[in-house]
Amino acid sequence: MFRFAVRVRPGARRTAVGGRWDGALGPALVVAVAAPAVEGKANEALRRAVADAFGVRRQAVRVAAGERGRDKWLVVDLDEATAAHRLRTLLGG
Repeated sequence: MFRFAVRVRPGARRTAVGGRWDGALGPALVVAVAAPAVEGKANEALRRAVADAFGVRRQAVRVAAGERGRDKWLVVDLDEATAAHRLRTLLGG
Protein backbone atom coordinates (compact mmCIF):
# COMPACT_ATOMS: atom_id res chain seq x y z
CA MET A 1 0.00 0.00 0.00
CA PHE A 2 1.26 3.44 -0.93
CA ARG A 3 0.03 6.69 0.63
CA PHE A 4 0.39 10.16 -0.92
CA ALA A 5 -1.20 13.61 -0.92
CA VAL A 6 -3.42 15.00 -3.67
CA ARG A 7 -4.97 18.36 -4.44
CA VAL A 8 -8.33 17.97 -6.19
CA ARG A 9 -9.76 20.52 -8.61
CA PRO A 10 -13.44 19.62 -9.05
CA GLY A 11 -15.57 21.06 -11.84
CA ALA A 12 -12.72 21.15 -14.37
CA ARG A 13 -13.37 21.09 -18.10
CA ARG A 14 -11.76 17.67 -18.33
CA THR A 15 -10.23 15.10 -16.03
CA ALA A 16 -6.44 15.23 -15.83
CA VAL A 17 -3.82 13.79 -13.48
CA GLY A 18 -0.46 15.49 -13.18
CA GLY A 19 1.36 18.43 -11.73
CA ARG A 20 2.55 19.46 -8.33
CA TRP A 21 0.85 21.49 -5.61
CA ASP A 22 2.94 22.69 -2.67
CA GLY A 23 0.32 23.04 0.01
CA ALA A 24 -0.35 22.28 3.65
CA LEU A 25 0.23 18.54 3.14
CA GLY A 26 3.57 19.11 1.43
CA PRO A 27 4.06 18.29 -2.25
CA ALA A 28 0.79 16.90 -3.60
CA LEU A 29 -0.32 15.44 -6.92
CA VAL A 30 -2.83 17.66 -8.74
CA VAL A 31 -5.93 15.88 -10.02
CA ALA A 32 -8.54 17.83 -11.99
CA VAL A 33 -11.93 16.15 -12.30
CA ALA A 34 -14.95 17.22 -14.31
CA ALA A 35 -17.34 16.04 -11.61
CA PRO A 36 -18.74 18.63 -9.20
CA ALA A 37 -17.89 18.61 -5.51
CA VAL A 38 -21.32 17.41 -4.40
CA GLU A 39 -22.57 14.12 -2.95
CA GLY A 40 -19.19 12.39 -3.30
CA LYS A 41 -19.12 12.70 -7.09
CA ALA A 42 -15.70 14.39 -7.15
CA ASN A 43 -14.24 11.73 -4.83
CA GLU A 44 -15.46 8.93 -7.09
CA ALA A 45 -14.08 10.71 -10.16
CA LEU A 46 -10.81 11.20 -8.26
CA ARG A 47 -10.57 7.49 -7.45
CA ARG A 48 -11.27 6.59 -11.08
CA ALA A 49 -8.70 9.05 -12.46
CA VAL A 50 -5.96 8.01 -10.04
CA ALA A 51 -6.68 4.33 -10.66
CA ASP A 52 -6.25 4.90 -14.42
CA ALA A 53 -3.05 6.88 -13.88
CA PHE A 54 -1.54 4.17 -11.66
CA GLY A 55 -2.83 1.25 -13.72
CA VAL A 56 -4.95 -0.29 -10.97
CA ARG A 57 -8.66 -0.95 -10.43
CA ARG A 58 -10.77 1.79 -8.87
CA GLN A 59 -11.29 -0.41 -5.80
CA ALA A 60 -7.51 -0.29 -5.19
CA VAL A 61 -7.69 3.47 -4.51
CA ARG A 62 -9.24 4.93 -1.37
CA VAL A 63 -9.42 8.31 0.31
CA ALA A 64 -7.60 7.91 3.64
CA ALA A 65 -8.15 11.48 4.87
CA GLY A 66 -9.72 14.72 3.65
CA GLU A 67 -12.95 13.28 2.29
CA ARG A 68 -14.65 16.70 2.28
CA GLY A 69 -11.76 18.98 1.33
CA ARG A 70 -9.64 19.61 -1.73
CA ASP A 71 -6.48 18.38 0.00
CA LYS A 72 -6.61 14.63 0.58
CA TRP A 73 -4.48 11.62 1.42
CA LEU A 74 -4.97 8.66 -0.89
CA VAL A 75 -3.91 5.07 -0.47
CA VAL A 76 -3.23 2.93 -3.53
CA ASP A 77 -2.92 -0.83 -3.33
CA LEU A 78 0.30 -1.15 -5.30
CA ASP A 79 3.85 -2.05 -4.38
CA GLU A 80 5.74 0.95 -3.05
CA ALA A 81 8.54 1.05 -5.65
CA THR A 82 6.16 1.00 -8.63
CA ALA A 83 3.79 3.53 -7.06
CA ALA A 84 6.61 5.89 -6.04
CA HIS A 85 8.06 5.83 -9.55
CA ARG A 86 4.65 6.54 -11.11
CA LEU A 87 4.00 9.36 -8.62
CA ARG A 88 7.37 10.99 -9.40
CA THR A 89 6.49 10.87 -13.10
CA LEU A 90 3.05 12.42 -12.53
CA LEU A 91 4.50 15.13 -10.29
CA GLY A 92 6.76 16.14 -13.16
CA GLY A 93 10.07 15.05 -11.77
